[in-house]
Formats: sequence, structure tokens, C-alpha cells
Amino acid sequence: MSSVGTPDPNPGWLSEEELAEARRRLPLLYVEAVPVRVDGIGRVTEVGILLRANASGDITRTLVSGRVMFGEGLRDALYRHLEKDLGPMAFPLLPASPVPFSVTEYFPFPGAQFTDDRQHAVSLAYVVPVTGTCEPRQDALELTWMSPIEAATDAVAAEMEGGRGALLRAALASVGRLF
Repeated sequence: MSSVGTPDPNPGWLSEEELAEARRRLPLLYVEAVPVRVDGIGRVTEVGILLRANASGDITRTLVSGRVMFGEGLRDALYRHLEKDLGPMAFPLLPASPVPFSVTEYFPFPGAQFTDDRQHAVSLAYVVPVTGTCEPRQDALELTWMSPIEAATDAVAAEMEGGRGALLRAALASVGRLF
């Protein structure tokens, strides 16, 4: 017997209760993006880092990130989160290959290099050039553009949550911009 009603427009989403249960039992898949500006020969000239208030109200720096929905392709998830965090006019240039520069594992307990208090998660991380105007949305307060030298400093890494400073440095190294 089928029920009558409007179909869920986002059947890949979990309810808050289902998500909490899944987080207690399974590692979740995420995508992360380091937005960059590049010069005419493709060399990274600037790195975009988001400023956010976290769940405990602390102001931290972070990268574009979010879950991959059931049935959603990696490229689609990456594009969706870039648009969600940077705005519809960011015009990201998604990589031709779905191979990330890093696969990062976040754990919900102290002592791990990468941490996420909510869950065990696996993240595929990409460096993504953006060509348009970025206007942070959702819970992002601002997007700060920094030179690769500034972005790789210990001071910036200390402001980033969950070990993402190390991930940012890995991103810079993957494009030959870690000095």
C-alpha cells in the first residue's frame, strides 16, 4: 500500500534523529574544498578560508565542507557545498578528475590529528579554483583571501578547527605552493 502525499524533494537527507543515530554507528563521507584564485598559468595566488562560529560559539577558520548525500556523485556534492558556502556567483572550476589531493579521517576523540566531536568521518579533499564573486552564505561569517605564504602560517593553523590547518598545508603542497 502506498501513501498519498508530496514526495520528499531531498530523499537523500536524513532526519536529525536518523543522522544522530548514523553518526553513532558509521563513519560518514564528506567532501572538503580549498577555494583558490589562480593566475594565467594556473599557479595558486590566493587561498580562501571561511570564518565561522562553531557549535560552542567560538569563532574559527575552516574550509568548505559537507556531507555527500545518498545517491549523490562526488562532483555534485562538491559543487553543492561550494555554492552553499561561497554563493552562486563563485563559479568554481571543478577538477576534471574525482581523485582528491587527500583522504582525511576525522575522529570524535582527542589525540587524533583530525577531530570532529560529532562523529567519525572520512573526507575527500580538493583544491578548487573559483573565478567569480564569493559571498559567504549559510553559517559562514566571511571568506578571507590570503596569499599561500599567509595561509600556511602557524597562526592561521591555530585558528582552524579539527586539524584543518594541516589539511590546508597539504593542499598547498599538492599544488606546489607550500613555502
